[in-house]
Amino acid sequence: MLIIGLTGSIATGKSTVSSILSSPPYSLPIIDADLLARKVVEPGTAGYKAIVNYFGPNTPDLLLDDPATDTPQGQPLNRPALGRRVFGDTDDRKRDRQVLNGIIHPAIRWEVYKALIYHYLRGQWAVVLDVPLLFEAGMDLICGTVIVVGVHDPAVQMARLRARDSHLTAEDAENRVRSQGDIRAKAAQAEFRGTTTNRGVVVWNDSDKTELERAVKGAMASISASSPWWWAWTLLIAPPIGFGVAAWTLLVNFATQKGWEKKKREEKARL
Repeated sequence: MLIIGLTGSIATGKSTVSSILSSPPYSLPIIDADLLARKVVEPGTAGYKAIVNYFGPNTPDLLLDDPATDTPQGQPLNRPALGRRVFGDTDDRKRDRQVLNGIIHPAIRWEVYKALIYHYLRGQWAVVLDVPLLFEAGMDLICGTVIVVGVHDPAVQMARLRARDSHLTAEDAENRVRSQGDIRAKAAQAEFRGTTTNRGVVVWNDSDKTELERAVKGAMASISASSPWWWAWTLLIAPPIGFGVAAWTLLVNFATQKGWEKKKREEKARL
């Protein structure tokens, strides 16, 4: 089974591409990290308790004050309030963001692995792993292909975000964009994985949805040609081959990741 990592930055069109891939003619199963992130912090979960214990004392509005949303396990998290604590470039916000990621990322990974096993046993040709911070969380290691959805102009990204989330101030929008990293850097990292082998694919979303659908169609035609459906069934029918391919993918991706890190260190040293 081919694991297609789908990533980007906020308001670049990643969710639109995810919707396209989940619909005919692709009809691929989507493992959405954002949905899993909500699941692992629902009232009563270990993630919820850890967040309340750490952020609660200094965030008075951390929990929603609405009887209609109250549960026997507690009040749901006020996600905008939590976002204001972790989005931004200050040292305090970076530290809080690291704490939050340390709470939810392990739980999300466990849910991802369970979903991957489920779809593998169902004989799926491919599955889409939709993760905004795919590279940052190191989850690109398990992906045979990574698709990055990006825009060339950061101003376009900001405009789309504020049009979508009108409640955000310009500062809030900028903090959210910065917290997910430079999309052009993610595109470069995908290209470093190998565009000719389809291990890294960049889909630029600078125009309208029609152009985006055309770009996705071209990308998927190339990806499916290099990893046909019959190969997925071979890996399912012959588990030793499947485990061997998985191990090889991890090894290649690990070496690629180290090569990328070395490249970035060398570039930084030349500055």
